[in-house]
Amino acid sequence: MLYRVPFGDGELSFELKWSRVDVATHKQQPPALDPVTIHTRLMAFAETLPLERPIMAVFTDATRASPDQMLLEPIVEVVQRRGGEVRFLCAIGMHRPSTAAEKLAKLGPYLAKHYEILDHDPNQVVQVGEVDEVPIEINPLLLNTTILTVGVVEPHQYAGYSGGSKTAVIGCGGPTTIARTHGPEYLNKAGTRLGNIHGNPFQELVRQAGRLIGHQYAVNVVMGTEGEIVYLEMGAPDVVHDKLVEQARRLYECPVPHAPYDVVIAGGGAPKDANFYQTSRAATYIGLTTQPVLRDGGVILLPAPLPEQGGQGAGEANTLDALQRFGPSRALIDHLLQVGCRPGEQRAFMIAQLLQRFRLIVVEADEPDFLSDIGIESAPDMATAQAMVELDDPRVLIVPHALKTMPIA
Repeated sequence: MLYRVPFGDGELSFELKWSRVDVATHKQQPPALDPVTIHTRLMAFAETLPLERPIMAVFTDATRASPDQMLLEPIVEVVQRRGGEVRFLCAIGMHRPSTAAEKLAKLGPYLAKHYEILDHDPNQVVQVGEVDEVPIEINPLLLNTTILTVGVVEPHQYAGYSGGSKTAVIGCGGPTTIARTHGPEYLNKAGTRLGNIHGNPFQELVRQAGRLIGHQYAVNVVMGTEGEIVYLEMGAPDVVHDKLVEQARRLYECPVPHAPYDVVIAGGGAPKDANFYQTSRAATYIGLTTQPVLRDGGVILLPAPLPEQGGQGAGEANTLDALQRFGPSRALIDHLLQVGCRPGEQRAFMIAQLLQRFRLIVVEADEPDFLSDIGIESAPDMATAQAMVELDDPRVLIVPHALKTMPIA
């Protein structure tokens, strides 16, 4: 039988020699929202925005598949007509700066041509206070503005679900804020788990920090499997987030019949599978949950082209450095527990935790040599990967959209 998973901007098709195969698919999702309805709702929302201060529109970078152009253009149209001012800031966090082509793709030709589009600079931040003894550093461009963020609500390893104030607090945060919240101090807390909101200390810090910096408005969506908007909410960030998390759970949480599995094939697709830093989330989303559907010692096959190899930002560089020095080992975990994580190194921490229980094989990377340098197995194609598993007839689960599907036993 022929199976398919997202791979870059297309699909990877493959056959399996194994017979016991389940596929984790989304529950039947609602129909896509009509573009006219989306436009009308956003324009009505924009009529309510206060215009005493400039509106700082904070949008996601190229690693997030968020329809930012569709969400922002109607708002800008109304604010312009009302005589207000809009500025734009790309929430890159500790990732690399966005390119002109990425800004164009994110915001469209009109906004990219007529507005100055700035990237957040994590080295140029100010501290505005503390939450839970964590310094809250933000981009000074957010000060004295009305902060409006756009983004997607989908499963997130630390926040439970992305969206809400995370886009501003983390996406426009400083190195200390990011390092502390993404380090072992928070990642080892019981509530900091994929899909968990209530009792999640990471999420609670993000929400408190959002109130501290004066984050007033969020425009968030839940996306369907084909990149279409199925839910849209706008308004106070926490209220918007709570509403969409409830909807996202119904869409993304997927019961599977035969857990625990011996092998999980985790699909990702663009933009996440452009580099290992981002696409490794698909593997940790499978293995680092409260109740993984993969047995101890089981194998995760991760198809990903990785044209950017490990990734090009400062956070990605820190992760690669840690993996090159220690490998995805217990020694790496102990080192980071002792000294803490530099920004981005939380990925190395999570990858090392994953590989203490499971095996990971990256499949069909364009230039796989760098993977061996950081202690990660790879296979040139799915047939080779199956041979590397060395099991006669394992029980297999295919998760085509592993970043938007939470298999539940």
